Amino acid sequence: MKTLTMAALALGLLSPLALADPGNNQGRRSGGTPIYVTSQGLYFDTFAAVDALPGSGRFQQLVMGADGAQTEFGPGDVGYLGGRWWIDLNGNGQMDQEDMYFLCPLLGPGRSEP
Repeated sequence: MKTLTMAALALGLLSPLALADPGNNQGRRSGGTPIYVTSQGLYFDTFAAVDALPGSGRFQQLVMGADGAQTEFGPGDVGYLGGRWWIDLNGNGQMDQEDMYFLCPLLGPGRSEP
């Protein structure tokens, strides 16, 4: 958990407040940077689950863009995996044990501004 939290904080995905349960602030505004969904052109708030996920199963890649964290698919898209993310920490373009895997669902509705 400590590694997950520190990596997410360093990437700007979360603030310390975002680690609370999803009911904080009625499920809105994590206090972290919203995630941009490129296929929809929208930003979504999120919260982070407390525990890291094992690196097995299906994950959607989350990358850092010019305006923060972004991904291709979001809520309502066929490719959205419910917030099961992987971040390529070692930069090799492959999911492996050196990367970060976590649950961080996107909260709708999306919006056009961060």
